[in-house]
Amino acid sequence: MKRNQLLGAACICLLGFGACKQKEEASKHFIETANMDSTVRPADNFYLFVNGKWIKNTEIPATESGIGAFLDLYNRTKNNIKGILEEVAKGGQAAGSIEQKVGDLYASGLDSVAIDKRGYEPIKPALQEVDGLKDAKDIAHFIAVKQSENTTLLYQLYVGADDKNSSMNILACMQSGLGLPDRDYFFKTDPATVAIQTAYKQYLKKLFTLTGTDSVAAEKNALTVYELEKQLAGSHRTNVELRDPQKNYNKLAVATLQKEQPVFDWVGLFNTLGVKVDSVNVGQPAFYAKVNELLKSVPLDTWKLYLKAHLIDNAANALSSSFVDANFDYYRAITGQQKIKPRWERIYQVVDGSLGDALGQLYVKKYFTEEAKTRMAELVNNLSAAFEARINKLDWMSDSTKTTAKEKLHSFLKKIGYTEKWRDYSKVTIDRNKYYENLVSCSKNDFAYQMGKVGKPVDKTEWGMTPPTINAYYNPTFNEIVFPAGILQFPFFDPAADDAINYGGIGMVIGHEMTHGFDDQGAQYNKDGNLKNWWAPADSAKFVAKSKQVIDLYSTFTVLDSLHVNGQLTTGENMADIGGIAIAYDAFKMTKQGQDTNRIDGFTPDQRFFISFAQIWRSKMKEQKTRQRINTDPHSPPIWRVVGPLMNFTPFYTAFDVKEGDKMFKPEKDRIKIW
Repeated sequence: MKRNQLLGAACICLLGFGACKQKEEASKHFIETANMDSTVRPADNFYLFVNGKWIKNTEIPATESGIGAFLDLYNRTKNNIKGILEEVAKGGQAAGSIEQKVGDLYASGLDSVAIDKRGYEPIKPALQEVDGLKDAKDIAHFIAVKQSENTTLLYQLYVGADDKNSSMNILACMQSGLGLPDRDYFFKTDPATVAIQTAYKQYLKKLFTLTGTDSVAAEKNALTVYELEKQLAGSHRTNVELRDPQKNYNKLAVATLQKEQPVFDWVGLFNTLGVKVDSVNVGQPAFYAKVNELLKSVPLDTWKLYLKAHLIDNAANALSSSFVDANFDYYRAITGQQKIKPRWERIYQVVDGSLGDALGQLYVKKYFTEEAKTRMAELVNNLSAAFEARINKLDWMSDSTKTTAKEKLHSFLKKIGYTEKWRDYSKVTIDRNKYYENLVSCSKNDFAYQMGKVGKPVDKTEWGMTPPTINAYYNPTFNEIVFPAGILQFPFFDPAADDAINYGGIGMVIGHEMTHGFDDQGAQYNKDGNLKNWWAPADSAKFVAKSKQVIDLYSTFTVLDSLHVNGQLTTGENMADIGGIAIAYDAFKMTKQGQDTNRIDGFTPDQRFFISFAQIWRSKMKEQKTRQRINTDPHSPPIWRVVGPLMNFTPFYTAFDVKEGDKMFKPEKDRIKIW
């Protein structure tokens, strides 16, 4: 089974508000002055000015690797969902209904007594099957069978819009197969990374001992698996290289692949999957060439150990507590989280990942209003108008490219709240006494759903996130901006808040996602979602130069000791932050409050706008989690998501009297302005 991980991000909920009452409530709640550090000048470090006292006084809970505004929202949302889950889990729901399936899946996951009693019995048949594999052909076939159960072994399959023919779906084959967070973890030699390597080896050893191998043999097995993974890692592209959509688009004929990589057996894979394809997108060809080579050169027994390790790892959190604990011990080494989350919360995340649209229906019925959706649409349209105005004023872009850029902007598909077409779970069988089998049924259903799209027209009503998700995204092949219901809450939006709060919060998120359509990746896609150049050559060269300014600036930001932000990895998100705050501010200035100077709680409207922006990124993380994010996350750390954009935004200088000599000051000629 795939692991389900919470995607952390922003949040909102929008409605109308009254004037006097709204202002009175805002002074009490929406600007959290108790969190502010008056010993820090806003012109020196605005993030610490707004959040510094909170950072000093707040302890990270043992069950978390970090804490902040996003976690506060997540906690409110999860508690709402807990009530829904407990209600439908009582039993008595109509057989086959979404309530029965959601409730019984949740109940089956909570039954730790029954799960512990089974130990690792659910995966014994698969482990025994591995023992019977006789050659590389058997290995390839076994992995293909497991792919059909949505169990990622060695490589990953994905179905989505063809980057160069976005109206049709294509099967994509991506690099995978590693147990460490990414390929670089296998090759770095700094103490922090070595500690994680050691923890992973210990985890592999534990998995083997828990399934009956003696300690000495288990340690040897763990090292064998680790070394094979290290060979695979050498063929992986880096996280920075994975950001290049052109290099990661390689549409190849299956017949050619079969001829060049017969041991991998591409034809056999697709026959096993029951999928008829003439060509596929092989995202990282060198990885698949390496797999073909290793299937020939690596001993059969080594491959068997690799398969067993990953079968156990994939299933660990669905097995008895000893497997769950072993998995968490490894996770703790990566993130610094000291205590495992309550079981109900872990199972809730599994339900959201397995029956997301079913749970989502129950969630939006109770916690999301059409009024919120309508108000959000109004904000999105206001931001779109502000973005168009900014494009019109650009001094570095030609009129012809401006016209095409505005066509793309006006072609955005805007999704708010939840899908218009819920997923069908009629073929999913849920038994409240069989947790592992329930997850297998969900996984098989999801895989069949994905494979059913291959070679068919794209359905643009499809969503990539479930309704309760606290996040938002831009999808270049759909040319869409998406805001799930979960993120439509305070601190990003509140119906009682003034416009400064809402535009500094959710407005910035909207502008951020819009800018993704024009960041260093999104700008390579046209209005129809195709990977196709639409830039005049001179404009493209200027855009690349501006992108390099962003890379160079963020690469100077220090995170821990000598550890810096990876400017190349975070380019797109940094560009979206810089553009997002500018677009949101312009939209705010179109409102009545944005055009007056009335103070609330001692702050001008502009100051409240910027404070709202800074406080949504309030965060404190374990050192281990920070290091992991620097290595793998395309987002900059929260402090630089505030300081980076604002030191390049002149209206912030005016609002807080930033002058030469202040730490956030940059000469106007050096301030980065793209969109």
